[in-house]
Amino acid sequence: MNDQPRSRPQNNGKGGGKPYRRPKKDPVRILAFEALRAVDERDAYANLVLPPLLRKAREGGNFDGRDAALATELVYGTLRRQGTYDAIIAECIDRPLREVDPPVLDVLALGAHQLLGTRIPSHAAVSASVELARVVLGDGRARFVNAVLRKIAANDLDGWLEKVAPPYDEDAEDHLAIVHSHPRWVVSALWDALGGGRAGIEDLLEADNERPEVTLVARPGRSTTDELMDALGEDGGLPGRWSPYAVRMAEGGEPGALDAVKDGRAGVQDEGSQLVAVALANAPIEGRDERWLDGCAGPGGKAALLAALAAERGAALLASEKQPHRARLVERALAGNPGPYQVIAADGTRPPWLPGSFDRVLMDVPCSGLGALRRRPEARWRRRPEDLDGFAPLQRGLLREALSAVRVGGVVGYATCSPHLAETRIVVEDVLKGRGGAPVEAEWIDVRPLMPGVAGLGDGPDVQLWPHMHGTDAMYLALLRRTA
Repeated sequence: MNDQPRSRPQNNGKGGGKPYRRPKKDPVRILAFEALRAVDERDAYANLVLPPLLRKAREGGNFDGRDAALATELVYGTLRRQGTYDAIIAECIDRPLREVDPPVLDVLALGAHQLLGTRIPSHAAVSASVELARVVLGDGRARFVNAVLRKIAANDLDGWLEKVAPPYDEDAEDHLAIVHSHPRWVVSALWDALGGGRAGIEDLLEADNERPEVTLVARPGRSTTDELMDALGEDGGLPGRWSPYAVRMAEGGEPGALDAVKDGRAGVQDEGSQLVAVALANAPIEGRDERWLDGCAGPGGKAALLAALAAERGAALLASEKQPHRARLVERALAGNPGPYQVIAADGTRPPWLPGSFDRVLMDVPCSGLGALRRRPEARWRRRPEDLDGFAPLQRGLLREALSAVRVGGVVGYATCSPHLAETRIVVEDVLKGRGGAPVEAEWIDVRPLMPGVAGLGDGPDVQLWPHMHGTDAMYLALLRRTA
């Protein structure tokens, strides 16, 4: 057996085989492929993987802002539309999708996104994808990529959806799942939480597939929205829609370049998260208002805003986070706060503080993250319905401890970045009624007046924010006053 590689055909000028041409290395598409592989192989999140890859590419030269924008679009667009593209790719191959090597699927999905989700001309999308395949997969599998992408190029996205998605009237959830690229169980859960007919759920699913704005928070006493607006310039920023501390950045802006962000006087924070912190801070309480607790503080965005609000009133914040590395992120976020604060690494279900120690408590519990699918599109493909069963005991335990930590007359905010009913109102009702433990003496506070100007907040007393209605992550907030 000869283990030596076969020599490639050479052109000797006498009618021999074609000369071998080395594949062209496209740094944008290679970077996008590397990001997708990290997401798939290491369960990494694109918003954590992509920035260092882009930074390294810029430092290497020959990689400008337009390249970074295209790489970002390729990564996030491919991840958001993965379900749709998988269904289309499956129609164009002669084997089950699970039998295709994941790196090959990544190249095919990148190519499908260029063909069906961007304005890149079809011939350029196919050619660039085949060149990428030659670099990262080899010539043999590049031929397979070429054949599949040429089939995909035969139709536009609407034409493919007519082929691969069942009619809405026959199977509404499967239709929406394929057309809007969400797992079927997620479609069902979001529809249950949202209520209403087809229009609302389609608007929500479409919003999940849109690129979210970058929103800044001016931390009170440390920065102002006017400072941020001036730093961004006339065309670089817009006022927030709802939060008095929010500024929205124009597309393509770099928040880390702003002095206020560098100094920690401002930060990047979704308006939904800002509204949760502000509503808790402004909820009416009886008696003293001196000690605040953020019981699940990592990575520190809400804690930093709460600490600034507390400092304005002479109150102190204790920020607790179970994971030491996340507690360090909280310390970094709170550094320089003008008022007293403390950061500790502690388990909120087995807290070191005494019952009744605090006047205000925020418990932003770990959850499925279904409310932030715009920012973490890969999360929709990783989560399973059974994951909710794993979160349930933790969420209930944290809320019980939060209600124990607050004094009578004090206020607890239960928050989660998920609209799933099993993670929101059902958790609060179970704890108040003593399901799985002793009943808790507490009363609901109507959140809606504490979010002035925000429309579409439902019947209360708790509040669910929505991407398609409020332009925020799908944050949930219930406020409870301890009565005995």
